[in-house]
Amino acid sequence: MLVAGSAALARGQGDADCLACHGDKDLKSGAGASLHVDLERVRGAVHGGLACIDCHAGIKELPHAEQLSRVDCASCHEQTAQDYAASVHGQAAAQHTRDAATCVSCHGPAHEILPSSDPRSRVAKANLPRTCGSCHADPEFLSRHAIPFARPVEAYERSVHGRAVAGGNAAAPSCSDCHGSHAIVPARDPASKINHWRVATTCGGCHAAIQGTYAESVHGQAMAHGARDAPVCTDCHGEHAILAPSEPGSLVNPARVSSVTCGRCHADERLTTRYNLPADKVPAFQDSFHGLALRGGSQSVANCASCHGVHNILPSRDPRSTVHASNVAKTCGSCHPGAGQRFAMGPVHVGPASTSEHALVRWIRLAYLALIPLTVGFMLLHNGADFIAKLRRGPRHGAGGPEVERMNRRFRIAHGLVVVSFPVLVVTGFALKYPDAWWSLPLLVLEGKLAFRGLLHRIAGLVLIGAMLYHVVHLARVPRDRRILRHLLPRLQDLKDLWSMLRANLAGRGQRPTFGVFSYAEKLEYWAFVWGTLVMAVSGLVLWFENWSLRYVPKWVTDAATALHWYEAILATLAIAIWHFYMVIFDPDVYPMDRAWLSGRVPADHLRETRPAYYRRLMEPPPAPELVKDKDDAASQEPAKEAPEKEDETH
Repeated sequence: MLVAGSAALARGQGDADCLACHGDKDLKSGAGASLHVDLERVRGAVHGGLACIDCHAGIKELPHAEQLSRVDCASCHEQTAQDYAASVHGQAAAQHTRDAATCVSCHGPAHEILPSSDPRSRVAKANLPRTCGSCHADPEFLSRHAIPFARPVEAYERSVHGRAVAGGNAAAPSCSDCHGSHAIVPARDPASKINHWRVATTCGGCHAAIQGTYAESVHGQAMAHGARDAPVCTDCHGEHAILAPSEPGSLVNPARVSSVTCGRCHADERLTTRYNLPADKVPAFQDSFHGLALRGGSQSVANCASCHGVHNILPSRDPRSTVHASNVAKTCGSCHPGAGQRFAMGPVHVGPASTSEHALVRWIRLAYLALIPLTVGFMLLHNGADFIAKLRRGPRHGAGGPEVERMNRRFRIAHGLVVVSFPVLVVTGFALKYPDAWWSLPLLVLEGKLAFRGLLHRIAGLVLIGAMLYHVVHLARVPRDRRILRHLLPRLQDLKDLWSMLRANLAGRGQRPTFGVFSYAEKLEYWAFVWGTLVMAVSGLVLWFENWSLRYVPKWVTDAATALHWYEAILATLAIAIWHFYMVIFDPDVYPMDRAWLSGRVPADHLRETRPAYYRRLMEPPPAPELVKDKDDAASQEPAKEAPEKEDETH
């Protein structure tokens, strides 16, 4: 009987004999595992045309031994078995690693293996992430085998490749397209498809045209010449979590490519030193208009790729490069029509103290770096000494009492426009310069779709310019009010008053000076404001209308305008905060506020103490018309010789 059974098996007729036992759904091994074989599923599988003993070649007779030798897939799949044996999985299996992947781990039970073309197959393209993920999505497995990549399967499924595969795109890559199928080896192995030196070739299997462009680029040439740090596809796009450039999380998204991707290498001191790359380009870009706009969330402003290209990046000395001297105007002109038509485009990535910084820009920077601390130091010394002296002296007049007119309606309108626009300019201007600061965050809510900070800044700038124009027209049309310009002219007496004030406050020597219509402090502030507004308006308009500027003036003009606008903004902000706010708020003689900008009136007692001659003139009855004379400011100290001008001398 046993011989007959064995012979029947040898002739391929023994499947029925096998199924006599294994067709029983309740058949189990001693360990309780099911030994049932579903004939219909076997016939529908890839091995459905084989007899039982084609795989279970060790069975010579029935009934067979309880312990059978392992099925040798290599008897049919010789090359595949060799590839597997050399793979990271095969080597782990050879070392008897507990959870090393075997044929069954990936393809499923031998009786149910389906061809990879079958959508139900465990190795079908759409199912591979789940199959590989049975191990590689398990955090404990990754930790146990010291695999450094966190959640690779999850990252792939979110990627542009993973979503394409899940959507039925048969051409999109799955795990085996990049890592291989049976011959998977570690990335450090030169034979690995994901080895650094072979990544471009692997990606080129789908992106052949891009691979050719990359091979000619500065990065591709560096890689070909053995530069280990030269970026390949995965360095810029990522490995598993490759996203489309339009997606916010993509490493090559316009908002991230400069800082996260390009900046990672080009701002690395170690790499810039090793390859003799300029180390100041990334910081200079980040502080430029383009860089600041990107940091603020703008999606439309130029980034590194906008000017240098994407895969076709070439050295600037190469005539094919988009940043070659002969091509810069065209490159910039793609966003700024006409740029460089009348003047050659100058250096682009120019940082402070850079060797490529224009001489005028350097002098502007150095001048302000000296002027700002000197000015701020003087203001702090002057106001600090005055504050302490007045605290020691005690209050000189109360908040009540009669008031006199100091600032008429026209002046209050001009001042009101400044009050509205200046704080907005300060907040939005510094938010444009420091988009990463916490106080800038509320202004960045709409930044992605609308350049909100810039829009507010420009509107406030127009309001400030309008205030200055209103003031000029007002003075031009109203002669009585225009007379304040005589009183605002600097005189030698102002220097004497300043010296007397410092001596009295710092050394306690001499008397505090009294003033005419305006003190030296008010004159300083008025002309500083006029000068600052002019500088900020001109430089701001040059930067605002950058297309006109880049078309008709050399680039160093816009660089100079940028420096002027920035440093003057710092000086103006500090001057208002330290000098003006002290005079109208924190000065003990006017605290809690000089309300002239609201009501136009000030306490008469304050004028009587600080400007006695001016006060007497305001209080005198108006003279006969024939006695009114037009005297200069010096005469304002001699009220008996000049008729009072009540409304004319308000400011």
